[in-house]
Amino acid sequence: MKPDDRTGRQPQRKRGILRHARLLDAAAAVLMRTGDATLSLAMIAEEAGVPLPSVYHFFPNRNAVLASLATRYHADLAERARTPLTPPPDRWQDIIRRRQESGVEYLNANPAALHLFMGAGVSAEVRNLDLQGNASLASVRAQEFRTYFDCSSLNDLDHWLAVSIGLMDGIWAISWTKHRRIAPEYLEESVNAVVAYLRTHLPESLPRRKLVE
Repeated sequence: MKPDDRTGRQPQRKRGILRHARLLDAAAAVLMRTGDATLSLAMIAEEAGVPLPSVYHFFPNRNAVLASLATRYHADLAERARTPLTPPPDRWQDIIRRRQESGVEYLNANPAALHLFMGAGVSAEVRNLDLQGNASLASVRAQEFRTYFDCSSLNDLDHWLAVSIGLMDGIWAISWTKHRRIAPEYLEESVNAVVAYLRTHLPESLPRRKLVE
């Protein structure tokens, strides 16, 4: 296993991978019950039904657990973002709506992720990981735009999409504060806000590219 000051040790063998996943599942459960301010390694050990030293084997402190949990959620979201859209989008606006709908579906099904990313007590480490994840997501989204549409004249597409993700996150955070979930009306607001912003830089229609079968 490789030690990481931010997220703890990353297991390589099957048994360690399973134990690591079990501890993250336990951390998510505790996070939802108590909030991150009171989460401790002892509470995670009790939730997972393992000795406390087993938790310390992977994580030096609670911040490492939270950072590792954030990494897991971003990996899941990135995997969703890379799944090809079926059917292919007719307009670039369709990409925005369908990807946001997918993200909301995942986050509402994983309320610990919402608490971790949007709660008042977000640690600097988790915030940094969240920003890195959003930057990576913007690159994936830009590549998706270029896959379906001719974006050859849009030199700053990556930057515009990164800003649009920040707008989306801000609106979702308001919904979480009010409802502890991303409510449908806030999903609609975030889609409208992102499309309106991107329209200041993108034409209403982009030429479609011919997809290779």
